Amino acid sequence: MDHIVTVQDAVTAFADFMEPTNAELDAIEQEMPVILAGVDLVDVQIIALDRTPNEVDNRRIRRARNRVLAARRDLANRTAGASLPGGAA
Repeated sequence: MDHIVTVQDAVTAFADFMEPTNAELDAIEQEMPVILAGVDLVDVQIIALDRTPNEVDNRRIRRARNRVLAARRDLANRTAGASLPGGAA
């Protein structure tokens, strides 16, 4: 019986190529306000799950949704402006 042997090196979870690149880290940094607003929205929704939502809970959820939408809008406007080289429209 012949044994099948791999020629490649063993793949580990700590390989150099698995680290995020600087461009990926910059993209995460730009999206951080959206991520944090989404986390706040989920937190408010979790709090409202334990009981019947009252008017204050509804306001908190509505405000958290508005913060998420505003953060997404700001990110879209920022990336749209950055993608136009030379200020061309």
